[in-house]
Amino acid sequence: MTAVTGQDQGQDRKPDQERGRERDGKAEPGHEPVPDQGRQDADGGPRSADGRWDDGLIARRAVAVVPVDAGPGSAPDDDVRPQVEAYGAPGGPLPTRLDALRELVGLSRARLDRATLAEAGRVLDEAAARQRLSSRHTVVAIAGATGSGKSTLFNALAGAQISDTGLRRPTTASPIACSWTDGAAGLLDRLAIPGRLRRRPQQGGTEADEALQGLVLVDLPDHDSAAAGHREQVDRVLALVDAVIWVVDPEKYADAALHERYLRPLAGHAEVTFVVLNQIDRLPGESADLVLDDLRRLLDEDGMALGEHGEPGATVMSLSALTGDGVGELREVLGRFVQERTAAARRLSADVDAAAARLRPVYVAEGRAGLGERAREEFADRLAEAVGASAAGQAAEREWRRNAGRACGTPWLRLWRWYESARRPGSRDRMAQVLAPPEEELTARQRVEQAVRTVADEAAAGLPDPWAQAVREAAVSGARGLPEALDELAVRAGAAGTAAPPGRTGGAGDRDTGSGLPPSVRGGRPPRPRWWPAAVLAQASMTLLQIFGGLWLLGQIVGVLEPGLVTPALIMLAGVVGGPLVEWSCAAAARGPARRYGQEAERRLREAAAGCGRARVLDPVAAELVRYREVRERYVAVTEFSTTGR
Repeated sequence: MTAVTGQDQGQDRKPDQERGRERDGKAEPGHEPVPDQGRQDADGGPRSADGRWDDGLIARRAVAVVPVDAGPGSAPDDDVRPQVEAYGAPGGPLPTRLDALRELVGLSRARLDRATLAEAGRVLDEAAARQRLSSRHTVVAIAGATGSGKSTLFNALAGAQISDTGLRRPTTASPIACSWTDGAAGLLDRLAIPGRLRRRPQQGGTEADEALQGLVLVDLPDHDSAAAGHREQVDRVLALVDAVIWVVDPEKYADAALHERYLRPLAGHAEVTFVVLNQIDRLPGESADLVLDDLRRLLDEDGMALGEHGEPGATVMSLSALTGDGVGELREVLGRFVQERTAAARRLSADVDAAAARLRPVYVAEGRAGLGERAREEFADRLAEAVGASAAGQAAEREWRRNAGRACGTPWLRLWRWYESARRPGSRDRMAQVLAPPEEELTARQRVEQAVRTVADEAAAGLPDPWAQAVREAAVSGARGLPEALDELAVRAGAAGTAAPPGRTGGAGDRDTGSGLPPSVRGGRPPRPRWWPAAVLAQASMTLLQIFGGLWLLGQIVGVLEPGLVTPALIMLAGVVGGPLVEWSCAAAARGPARRYGQEAERRLREAAAGCGRARVLDPVAAELVRYREVRERYVAVTEFSTTGR
């Protein structure tokens, strides 16, 4: 597409490809120039050669932009290059920031709602759209309030009466564009400015006019217009241009609507902002300097950096568009600004800063996010308490001692214990019920839930709300089968003795929950030490001595054997005294191994419960924290080369 100049309005235009062939001085075989007839629609908008709408798609596909025959006063544009360098070299900071922002949005879609990421998505879309268009043009909008004289300034810069001026308000109803060079059709299509509102300036061939080559100036409607559609057009175009000139007058320069709605929110775009105090011809003496100083004060309160003393920031100056005083200085400043060809990159960099500032509450944590060793250990302790690891260790210790007593105790004592248990059946069951009441099932489940909530809260402490919620959801989701898995461990531990917590409900626990437990915790018998056979043999010998001595005495009593009470009495006494002595010695010897065995059983059960909790709760929580660290790194990359310090 091509821009329609002030002199060429109503004339026809040739297709880009045919103009390109004519520029080379020759036409390809089979391609004749199309007559300049019927190439505009009713409102002046250009059409392609086949009659379809030419909506700037060629420009947006980054093909070579070919200038039009712009008429008198326009410089030929012989530099025909692909327009894909709007933001500088690919290795610069801006492409890196855009890539980081794109990755940030991609990683966050599952955790943040669409409205939160909408502004970042808009910035990425506008970056892609601007990058496909001309890098040799700088689009500058002139904005202002009703009666500020922005249209007069627009005409003064263009050197021609392009935009209507007068006392009728609002004077400017639609954006009007003035392009100093060709090749800006795609940019104007992006701004939705129709062909009938595209003009060319009156150029005199001066050095100032040469510096403005590449400028696309857009006159906007009044931002405070009574017509709501005008304000909507202003907001739409301001979001797409590379820079903006705000025109204020001595009466409305402190208007709250201007500062609160535009200047303050766009303070981060100071490097692509010009603030011009117009109509200084109406101020007597030093009043213009006083008003200009007060304007600078208001801008400083708005947070807008001022480009003074060579520092980057907004350009603030005064002029009179009606008399021309100061217009030449503005043309020179604009010329240097346009020739730098960095306005698009600066504008988009400021947009990235603004999007990052909006996203800061959802990415920046108040403290150090993560789970420390202390939190992990406390979680393991709570699970061990819920599964009854300490009671299981004590039960294993008692079971070890009980087995030692059975193996090394006297037969008469074991016979007596058997008699007592047979005489009072169910005594052990009643004792187990006393030691482990039925409410323990509910208590243990509550302990597990409390442990999960506590560790989730500690992991989410200081995180932004969306990520804190994601951490809590991961913990709760992973803990759904945790009580049942711990029940399985408790069931295995309960087989070791009555003092251990009884199996509550069992259920779908992990298959490997008891694979690392000692035999007693898995329901088997403790291992026998090497000295047990010797102790059993000694106890059997003591028993045989008692039996042998007793039979010897009995034989003497009935007269079968010769009398002699001393020897059989001593033998029997040795057996009677030696049996309890052997049993006591074995009990003393078994105390240390039994304690170590109980501690090992408690440790194994504790580790099993901790492993179950780690796999179901801590690992999902850690995965969410890793995901947060990834997006935090991407966010840091987005803000690393900030141009506004935000």
